[in-house]
Amino acid sequence: MRILVIGGGGREHAIAKALTKNVAVEKIWVAPGNGGTEAFCENVPIAATDLEGVLGFCKKNHPDFVVVTPDDPLALGMVDLLEDNEFACFGPTREAAKLEWSKNYAKEFMAKYNIPTASYVLCKDSGEAKEYVKTCPIPIVLKADGLAQGKGVVVAQTREETVRGCDQLTSKGDQPILFEEMLTGPEVSVLCFTDGKTIVPMPAAQDHKRAFDGDKGPNTGGMGAYSPVSVYTSAMAERCMEEIFRPTVDGMVKEGHPFKGVLYFSLMLTPDGPKVIEYNSRFGDPETQAVIPLLNSDLLNIMLATRNGKLDRAKVKFLDNCSACVVMASAGYPGSYEKGKVIVGVEEAGKYGTVYHAGTARRGDNALITSGGRVLCVSSLGRSLRQALRNCYKGVGAIKFEGAFYRSDIGSKDAGAKEE
Repeated sequence: MRILVIGGGGREHAIAKALTKNVAVEKIWVAPGNGGTEAFCENVPIAATDLEGVLGFCKKNHPDFVVVTPDDPLALGMVDLLEDNEFACFGPTREAAKLEWSKNYAKEFMAKYNIPTASYVLCKDSGEAKEYVKTCPIPIVLKADGLAQGKGVVVAQTREETVRGCDQLTSKGDQPILFEEMLTGPEVSVLCFTDGKTIVPMPAAQDHKRAFDGDKGPNTGGMGAYSPVSVYTSAMAERCMEEIFRPTVDGMVKEGHPFKGVLYFSLMLTPDGPKVIEYNSRFGDPETQAVIPLLNSDLLNIMLATRNGKLDRAKVKFLDNCSACVVMASAGYPGSYEKGKVIVGVEEAGKYGTVYHAGTARRGDNALITSGGRVLCVSSLGRSLRQALRNCYKGVGAIKFEGAFYRSDIGSKDAGAKEE
């Protein structure tokens, strides 16, 4: 079987690596890929958002299956285009993915189907937002209505922070801005396989969005994650299935856009119960790098069953272990950063876990160099979260490149997770 994976980050590296475990897989292309995927796949120099380029590649090379994971191509309708041209895909249609690419649609959807979430006010343009910011309740959360690679959110504790956040989100164009009630409680991410009928949750994960230790600094795409999460008990999982997961999947069927793929629920476990912070319409990054190593079943078979509406027949099992991943980033991330820094120590780090590449590339002399903000992450398993984290940090400590930084407190809030 020949597979094309769309994307070039750590998530795609993890997915491609998991797909190789199926003995029927004879070739994997990754578009555009990175310095890690080229070690066992063929990288294709086509941007993930180049729909016509990807279609042209498919018509020439005839992959048996296309895995579309990033948010942008899903929002642009890559799955629709490829399926219309008879190329089987894993991933939701554009209209199903609207749960992610339109925050306002998601809010209206949740209200319609009585799915618990934060109250909100939508400002339709920058002028309306800049007026509302003068009187809105504080603290508050501001969200850009469209996609922002995980960085279109501002958590404001003061009026001054709210004004700055509004200016930041409106500086890139006159787009709608959501002002949301600030929820309190532990935050968890639950990724679910679903074929529009059957729902199979993966172990809950906790992402670390802020750039620096102590949840300080700007929001990023994610600086690390761990799984499972102690506060997400079996009772809480049952409640989320009944109050959130099932109503969401059934609601999308009623909307006429059944969701097939991975539906990501970002949840806040508030004193009033679980509430949806937001939906993502695909595997999360870096949650995937923490959760996929726990998968003890064949990922390709699960994806095929999901696409074909037969997820109820698929075997989906996870290891009873703990997993964690720690991201290493370029100096300046999530703002401007330099590229081309030589990376060493990856082989040594591999003794302690799996190194997933994101912003890496190969130079002409085959040296591994940085090519992005989030450069790579080390993912490790353990009998306990403490053990998994210890392995991660041993691996991270072996890797060196100029300007590298990472958080040293991934997982530390969970019971017994602090490093000694």
